[in-house]
Amino acid sequence: MIAHTIRSFCLAISAICLLATPAAAQTQSFDSYLQTVAAKARAEGVSQRTIDRVFSGLTPNNRVLELDRDNVGSPGTTRSAGFPSMASYLDRHNTPSRINGGVRTLGRLGSLARRVEGQYGVPAEIVVAIWGHETAYGAVMGSFDLPRSLATLAWDGRRRTLFERELIDVLKMVDRGVPRSRLVGSWAGAFGNGQFLPSVYLRLAVDGDGDGQADIWNSDADTLASIANYFRDAGWRTGEPWAVRAYVPNSADRSGIENRVTSPVCPRVHERHSRWLTVREWRARGIEPRAPIDDNTMAALFEPDGPSAPGYLLTQNYRVILEYNCSNYYAMSVGLLADELARR
Repeated sequence: MIAHTIRSFCLAISAICLLATPAAAQTQSFDSYLQTVAAKARAEGVSQRTIDRVFSGLTPNNRVLELDRDNVGSPGTTRSAGFPSMASYLDRHNTPSRINGGVRTLGRLGSLARRVEGQYGVPAEIVVAIWGHETAYGAVMGSFDLPRSLATLAWDGRRRTLFERELIDVLKMVDRGVPRSRLVGSWAGAFGNGQFLPSVYLRLAVDGDGDGQADIWNSDADTLASIANYFRDAGWRTGEPWAVRAYVPNSADRSGIENRVTSPVCPRVHERHSRWLTVREWRARGIEPRAPIDDNTMAALFEPDGPSAPGYLLTQNYRVILEYNCSNYYAMSVGLLADELARR
């Protein structure tokens, strides 16, 4: 899911991801722009030694700019309703290989996965599902030099506010002891098993094995704890499912369930969900959950492929998955993968 990382991050903080005006883009040479960033970094306490180590020899990466321009596609096959097919997306992403990889990963992690679950209150299956979708359980973490990618995207100017912040934060990572050689990841600046951005790493990465480092590249314990910490910070509710499959008969009472609130974050994602009702209220309308869920739980109805296809009652924990990547396709595939892992 490397290709989705920065797109979803931008959606989540859309106010600062708007395209810059043409006058703001590349008004300085690359080297001159790096000096401007260096001054800002020094003002935030970054050492000159770190700035010299990281910025020495950097040049723009044209491949990164090409990938940034191309990162506008949608997953799946377009349907007449204007949304791609969820079913086809799931077929391509929750493959037998990904499911079996998750089963093997959980088996290998053993008691460590359950210890992290107990500490953070986030199911191990959810954490491992994120790991699987982001990097195929660590197999595909990216090979781009992070400072070069971030400097290129910041200098380009279209989303300078976002990428300049991440560039300064990657300098802070080095100042805090992360080796320069470890700064490798996706073209968009995400890295490690969970594909964190530098700002997320500084705020939420955790030393899970007590060795004094938050090594989300190589340490299983640090990876699990850091992803779980992300979810806890985003408001995961322990003991509540992310969603449950729902039986939605043709006779169901759909009157007044339209969502009339425009979300300030990722509105196109949330406009596909109904308004929030308690599970008890959904039952009264003839919509029946197919798995255990408390009647007092607030839920939104989501029918990703239309009324004739499977429906789901989404909970607050679904929104937490959206915090990681603001895409219904991503969130559904993570949740359903986690459910499949829990059944194995």
